Amino acid sequence: MNKPLEGRTALVTGSSRGVGRLVAGGLAGLGCKTVYCHGRSEAGCALVAREIEAAGARAVIVTAELSVPEEVDRLAQRLLASGGVDILYNNAAVMHPWRERVSEITMEDWTWSFQVNVFAPARLTAALLAPMLERNWGRIVNLTSGIDKTPQLACYGASKHALDKWNDDLSAALAGTNVITSLLDPGWLRTDLGGPAADNEPETVLPGALVPALLPDGSESGRFFRAQELRDFRI
Repeated sequence: MNKPLEGRTALVTGSSRGVGRLVAGGLAGLGCKTVYCHGRSEAGCALVAREIEAAGARAVIVTAELSVPEEVDRLAQRLLASGGVDILYNNAAVMHPWRERVSEITMEDWTWSFQVNVFAPARLTAALLAPMLERNWGRIVNLTSGIDKTPQLACYGASKHALDKWNDDLSAALAGTNVITSLLDPGWLRTDLGGPAADNEPETVLPGALVPALLPDGSESGRFFRAQELRDFRI
C-alpha cells in the first residue's frame, strides 16, 4: 500500500470515536509513525489506540478536557516536549442542546461552544506551529460544518463560522511556507454529534477526510474540502 505520510507524526483531537477515530486510523494506514489519539480519558481511547497499532503506527494516548484552557495548554506542552507534530487535525467539537427559542440559549452554551470549537483549535495551532515552520512541513486540518439557518443550534453554528475565519486568517499568515491549513466539511454523519437522522454513515468520511493531510508541497493554503465529494479519491 502507498505510504505517502511515512515517518510523519499526527495529533487528532477527539479521536476516541466518530470521525476522529476514522481519521486517526486512516493516518496510521498512510504511514504515520506516531498518531496521538486524544480524548477525555485513557479508557475512552483504548480502542482507537489498538486500531492505530494494528495499522502499523505507534499510538500515544493523550487526554485533555478542551473546555478547560489550562488542559489545552498542558496538551500542547506535552506534544512540544516530544518535538511537536507534523499533522494537526482539529476534529474535536461540541454541540449544545437544541434550544427551541433564541431566548433559551444560555451563556454557558456560548462559552462551551467557543472554548472547544474555536479557542482550543486556535491555541493548539499557535502552540504547535513553530516546529512545523522550522521543519518547513506541516498540515493543519480544521473540521468545519455546513450547518446553516439553524437558530436552535446558534452557538454551534457561530463557532464553526468563527473557525472558518480563523482558518482564513491563518492561511494568510502561512503564505510562502510549506505549512498548509485547510477546512474539511465531513458532511452530515450519523455520529453522536450528527444524530441518527443524518444522511451518511460515518465511514463515508473516508477517504475524503484524509485529502487535506495529503496535499503536495506548494499547495495553496486555506482551501475548503467536502469529504462527501471525495469518495472516489484514490490514494
